[in-house]
Amino acid sequence: MPGRAHLSVQRRPRRPESRRTRGVVLSSAVVLLLTGALAGCGGPVEIESHDLDDADRAACEAFVGDLPETLADEERVDVEPDDALGAAYGDPAMVVTCGVPTPEGFDLTAQCQVANGVGWYIPNEVLDDPDADATLSAAGNRPVVEVFVPGDGDRGDRAAAAIAELAPLVEEHLPLVTRCD
Repeated sequence: MPGRAHLSVQRRPRRPESRRTRGVVLSSAVVLLLTGALAGCGGPVEIESHDLDDADRAACEAFVGDLPETLADEERVDVEPDDALGAAYGDPAMVVTCGVPTPEGFDLTAQCQVANGVGWYIPNEVLDDPDADATLSAAGNRPVVEVFVPGDGDRGDRAAAAIAELAPLVEEHLPLVTRCD
């Protein structure tokens, strides 16, 4: 299967073992297993929750319930709390959050990037610095959804892919109230 590591096991002749060496071998095996399991593991991504009315909460729950297992070729990772109105992908994590406040700087004159029919507000300072973290918001929809993309070498590609993939879900679950294009 592509992307999966294969482990080859070779049988070696058994050595005589004592109580002392058996414990050492077992302990070494446990350390190797734990090291492999914890490598690259930073724990769940924390997603902030916001006060929402019942209708907005229901819309966000439906939106989050339809989020994919991969986004911009990144696998979904654990979040906390378990019932967060969002999801995280990859490491460092891109974070999708539903029900956030309208972003500062967004108004009727704001310029947006349109991806698959959905306008995404991107603050000018983010556009000027390709290495900065970016928060893109579907600010014209209610409730507002945002995508946080960490600044790294491929932030622009990841952000473009993420908003294009999320656009159909935004249109399906979050009504347009203000055009952003």
